[in-house]
Order: sequence, then structure tokens, then C-alpha cells
Amino acid sequence: MYYTYILKSLKDGRYYYGHTENLLRRIHEHNLGQVKATKYRKPLILHYVEKYESRSEAAKREYFFKTIDGYLHLKEKGVI
Repeated sequence: MYYTYILKSLKDGRYYYGHTENLLRRIHEHNLGQVKATKYRKPLILHYVEKYESRSEAAKREYFFKTIDGYLHLKEKGVI
């Protein structure tokens, strides 16, 4: 399984979008400061997650979330 996830920074309230095969390991890496994009935004919590069968599906969903249409979709659903 692959996951598309949204993390929320408890420091600045901003969101981070990503995808991974191992969700728990990836969240741990973020909170250890091993991910450049979130290193100074710790601590981070898992805010939202979706499961997919393939890496390409998860990546496509992540990229969608990063578009204005994806942002509006998440706002409509009350995710962010």
C-alpha cells in the first residue's frame, strides 16, 4: 500500500503534502528533522491520509493536492 498524507505543523499551522509507502516511518523522519522541507516546522502531526494500491496513484493525488483545484477540493471537504 501507498499513502498520500497531509501533515500539519504545530509550530506554524502550515500543511505539508507527501506520499510514501511506509507512513509511520515517514512521519517519524519528519519529526526527527530529517526532511529538509519540514525540518524547522516541527513538531508535525498527521492531519489527513488516503490509501492507494500503487505509487503512481499516491503521487498523482499528492500533486493534485498541491494545485489550486486540489486546495479548493480539500477546503470544500473541510480537510484544511
